[in-house]
Amino acid sequence: MSDALRTAHPIERYLAATAVIDADAPDIAAFVDARLRGLDPVALAEAVFVFVRDEVRHSWDAQGRRVTCVASEVLRHREGLCYAKSHLAAALLRRAGVPAGVCYQRLTLRDDDASAGHVVHALNTVYLSPLGRWIRFDARGNRPGVDARFSLGAEALAFPIRPALGEVDYLRNEPDAHPVIVAALAANTDAQALMAGGLPSAL
Repeated sequence: MSDALRTAHPIERYLAATAVIDADAPDIAAFVDARLRGLDPVALAEAVFVFVRDEVRHSWDAQGRRVTCVASEVLRHREGLCYAKSHLAAALLRRAGVPAGVCYQRLTLRDDDASAGHVVHALNTVYLSPLGRWIRFDARGNRPGVDARFSLGAEALAFPIRPALGEVDYLRNEPDAHPVIVAALAANTDAQALMAGGLPSAL
């Protein structure tokens, strides 16, 4: 599926720091220096994936109330929604010199019931120079029924897309967080309230 990614921006955009993907923040730099230096791009990408998936709590799974958005804030608190986690993964990769972006899906709000509505989900893109191509990974965090893994072959994402339920794989390789996502996070101070009714349903 990564071969179908639409990447309409120069590679430099996927290395640049932004307001949300703040790869130039001191906390991001310190983490990269301490834990990621010396790794080749593939090993580095997998290390970032595993760290964000396993060591940064997903707000829903942890039942946390803190709303995080900016990558350095997510790193500091080790908690966030999928959007926040994707911002952190991109920032860490960029700081280490590996191009990375954000990609989105539209999923059912409940596992198998489209009548309950939909929600936008975020994951990451990363360009692996030894392979000469982009791949995607989903560092949302695993739980019963979700088993996302780092894969150089067939994608092993958290959620397969089911078009019959109105789900969409946007397949746009974004160099920055989508404004709709940033606005939703900025407008809320309670993650539980946000998840109860404030998550974007489409892009």
